[in-house]
Amino acid sequence: MFYWFMKYLVAGPILKSIFRPWVIGAENIPEHGGAIIASNHLSFIDSVILPLCVDRRISFLAKSEYFRGKGFGGWATKTFMLGTGQLPIDRSGGKASEASLNTGLAVLGGGHLLGIYPEGTRSPDGTMYRGRTGVARMVLEAGVPIVPVAMIDTEKVMPIGTKLPRIRRIGIVIGKPLDFSRFEGMEGDRFILRSVTDELMVELRKLSGQDYRDVYATSVKERAASA
Repeated sequence: MFYWFMKYLVAGPILKSIFRPWVIGAENIPEHGGAIIASNHLSFIDSVILPLCVDRRISFLAKSEYFRGKGFGGWATKTFMLGTGQLPIDRSGGKASEASLNTGLAVLGGGHLLGIYPEGTRSPDGTMYRGRTGVARMVLEAGVPIVPVAMIDTEKVMPIGTKLPRIRRIGIVIGKPLDFSRFEGMEGDRFILRSVTDELMVELRKLSGQDYRDVYATSVKERAASA
């Protein structure tokens, strides 16, 4: 109830009037059943704008840090994240990664939409980077379609490191669902997982028009930090 209140009466109308998002391909979102919404990731606001522009609820797996803040600011952030459909996850690896996978599978098993960023983190420079195979494992285990989505110009609205967004128009391009049912039961094969992930990234590149580098964005960020 709180989610629908935020989306249709509070956050949704306000943010839409400010950023005037345009959407192409909204009809490609399945009307019923579970599906993975796989998007490029340019800005913090991707997880906010995309759910507001799709009729069905999309649950994104968000860093648990967003839900642990103290004081009024922490409460406001947590309330906003929950109100826009975000689910807290621990991204420290190991058992935490397995728990994240199970959380995502539970969302899909309930017939809902799950939002995932295959690159694993925001692009540091607007380039698209190599996708991680977790999204492939999840789509094969859940047996659901995956819908590629490209966020356009969100990095210009809220670049990494900024706290306040700039006012300008942004866009969303939604591609046709991808069916990987031909690989059913093969989620344990790392070569299949890489093949599925790479096919998805090719579709995302077509939709977004971004340049591509076949390295992980996290590696680029780590090298930049150490330098």
